[in-house]
Amino acid sequence: MAIIKTTENDKLEFDSAVNELKEYFSSLSVRKGRTLTYNVLTYGCQLNESDSEKLSGMLASFGLEASSGGELDAADVILFNTCSIRENADRHLFGNLGVFKTLKKNDRDVIIAICGCMMKVPENVEKIKKSYPYVDLVFDPQQLHRFPVLLRDSIRNKKQMVNISADDYIAEDSFFPIDRKRKFRALVPIMYGCNNFCSYCIVPYARGRERSRSFDEIVRELSELASKGYKEVMLLGQNVNSYKGEDGKTFADILRAASDFKEFSRVRFMSSHPKDLSDEVIDIMATRPNVEKHLHLAMQSGSDKVLKDMNRPYTISRFLEIADKFRTKVEGGSLTTDIIVGFPGETEEDFEETLKAVEKAKFDAAFTFQYSARPGTKAAAFPDQIPSDVVTERFGRLTEYTNRYSEESNGRLVGKTMEVLIEGISKAGDMTFSGRTITNHLVNFTIPQELGINIGPDYLEGRLCEVRIDRARPYSVDGVLVSLKGE
Repeated sequence: MAIIKTTENDKLEFDSAVNELKEYFSSLSVRKGRTLTYNVLTYGCQLNESDSEKLSGMLASFGLEASSGGELDAADVILFNTCSIRENADRHLFGNLGVFKTLKKNDRDVIIAICGCMMKVPENVEKIKKSYPYVDLVFDPQQLHRFPVLLRDSIRNKKQMVNISADDYIAEDSFFPIDRKRKFRALVPIMYGCNNFCSYCIVPYARGRERSRSFDEIVRELSELASKGYKEVMLLGQNVNSYKGEDGKTFADILRAASDFKEFSRVRFMSSHPKDLSDEVIDIMATRPNVEKHLHLAMQSGSDKVLKDMNRPYTISRFLEIADKFRTKVEGGSLTTDIIVGFPGETEEDFEETLKAVEKAKFDAAFTFQYSARPGTKAAAFPDQIPSDVVTERFGRLTEYTNRYSEESNGRLVGKTMEVLIEGISKAGDMTFSGRTITNHLVNFTIPQELGINIGPDYLEGRLCEVRIDRARPYSVDGVLVSLKGE
C-alpha cells in the first residue's frame, strides 16, 4: 500500500473530465427541458461532511443544482457518502438505496453512486454488485479527487463501475471546488487516515494510513477563509494531534497558525487520541482567546484490561492524568469523551472501573455507545462477546452517570451571561435560536422583542452575542439574548 500525492497530470485529467461532464449534463438538460439536480446523502463524521462539501462542489461544477427537498429527494444524480463506524450504517444505506430503485427504472439517465468508508468493506461491495445492479458507480474515500474521472468513465461505459483502490491518495483542498454548507463555519481537514488500529475500529482499513497535508497549503486555506468572513474553523482529522508536516511541523503549529487569524472567533478541532495530545497544545488552548476551551478526548473504557484488548496504548491513570492537566491549565474548560459499553470480554468488574473513571473525570458530556462488531476488525473475532441484554443494562447505568455530570456542568452556567456564536434557528423552532459557547455548550435562546433586533436567521447566523443562561437541561441550556455584539 502506497501513499500517493496528486500531480499536475491528475489535475489536468480532473479538469478534462469536468469539462466533458459539463457538456454531457448540458445536453441532457436540453433534452429534458429542465435544470438537472443532485442530492448528496451524508452519513457519519465531520470528515464525511467535509468530503460531501467537495462532492457537492464537483457536482455543481458539472452544471447541476442541489435538490431542494429532503434526504430522500429524487434527483438526476444521487450520491451516498457512507459511514462504517455508526451502528446499523449498512442497514441505513441499503434501506435508503432501495427507495431509488423505481426512480432508476423509470429514468435510465438517473445516476446513482456510492462512496465513503463502507465501500472499503468487501462484503458491502459484493452485496451492491449482486443485489443493486442499478447502482452506476462505487468508489472509496481515498479516490475523492478522481470522482469526475470515474463518473465520466461510468457514463461512457454504460455499466456498473466499481473502483476500490489499494493506495492512499492525498489531495490538497485547493484541488477541489468546495461547496461549504455553513456560511460561518468552515471544515478544514489537516490529515487523513489512522495508524492506531484499535481492535474495534474499521477506520485504518477504510481511510488508510496517516497522511498529513502541507502546512503551507493549510495556512493558505485558512487565510482565504479568513478573508471570506468565516467566523469559525474546525480542524479535522481521524486523529488531528498526530499531524506530521514538512520540516517537523506538528499539530501545535497548525493550531497556533489558525488562532493567529483574528478574523476567526473560534478555532475548534476534532478528534484527539490521548497518546498524542501534547502539553504544548493544552498551553495554546489555555492562552489563545479564540481557541475553543473544549477538549474531546476518547476514553473508551475505564478498565486497563479492556483498554489493552482495544489496543488503546494508555492506562486509565494516564488518561485521568491528562484530563486533570487540561482541567488545571484551561480555566473553565470543558472535557467530553467517547465510551464503549459491552466490549468483548468486559466483565462486571471492568464495567465498574468505567463508572469509577467517569466519577473521577466528571465529563461535561459523554457520547456512549453499545459495542457492535464491525466486519474486518480484530474484535469482531474475539471470544466472549457480551449478550445484548447485559450490554443494554450496563448502557443504561452508564448513561445515568454521564447524564448526571452533563446536567451538573450545564447547571454551573445558570445565572451567567455567556458569549455565544449563533448557529441559526434551534430545532425547537418557535423563533428560538441556538449557538455554542467557547466551551462547546449548546445554548438555545430567545430574543426579547424590545431589543429591536432583526431576527432573520441569515442576519444572525455567525454573529457573536451575549446570552443570560436561565435553565439547564441534560444536553443543553436555555437562555435569553442580552446583546448582539457589533450592534
